[in-house]
Amino acid sequence: MTEKKQTFDRYEIRLSGSGGQGLVLGGVILAEALGVYEGKNVTQTQSYGPEARGGASRSDVVVSDGEIYYPKATELDLLLCLTQESCDQYYPSLKEGGLLVVDSDKVRQVPSPKAFSLPFIRIAREKVGTPVVANVVSISAVAGITGICSKDSILKAVLARAPRGTEEKNRLACELGYEMGAAAERGVHV
Repeated sequence: MTEKKQTFDRYEIRLSGSGGQGLVLGGVILAEALGVYEGKNVTQTQSYGPEARGGASRSDVVVSDGEIYYPKATELDLLLCLTQESCDQYYPSLKEGGLLVVDSDKVRQVPSPKAFSLPFIRIAREKVGTPVVANVVSISAVAGITGICSKDSILKAVLARAPRGTEEKNRLACELGYEMGAAAERGVHV
C-alpha cells in the first residue's frame, strides 16, 4: 500500500476530550511527527479546565508547508472528539467541509452524517489491554484518515514519547489506530 502524501497551506486540527485522556500529549506527539519527521512547519497549543482529570481538554495543531503567521487554530479542518461534551462544544468551530472524527462509544449524538465514528477507547482497552493508549490510537487514526503524515513518522514520534516499558503497547496502539483510520478513509467498515 502506498501512503498518500499531503501538502498543506494551513491545516488546523483540534484534539478534544476530557482531562486525563492524554490529548495534550497527543497534540505534542502529532506536532512532533509533522515537524520533526515530516519537515512541516507546525504549532501546538493547548487548553484544559481547572480540574486535572475530568475537565474539558483540547490540543490544537496547526501545520503548513509554508509560514504560519498565526499559531492558534481559528477555523478547524479536522476535529477529533473523545467525549460528547467536547463534540458539542467544539463542533461549531469546524469549518464547512471539515472532517469530524469521534469515538463511537462516547459520542452518541454526532452532529454530522459524514463523521468518522471509530471505537478508539474500546480498541485501546480490548486490543492493547489498557485505555491509557486511546490517545495514541486516536491520533494515529487521524494520520491514517488524512494522510497528514506517514505511519512511520507517527510511530517514531509515539515511541520517542512513550514511557520506558510501554513501548510495545504504544507501538501496537499506533499501528492499530493508523490501520483503522486508513481503512475508514477507504470506506472499509472496522
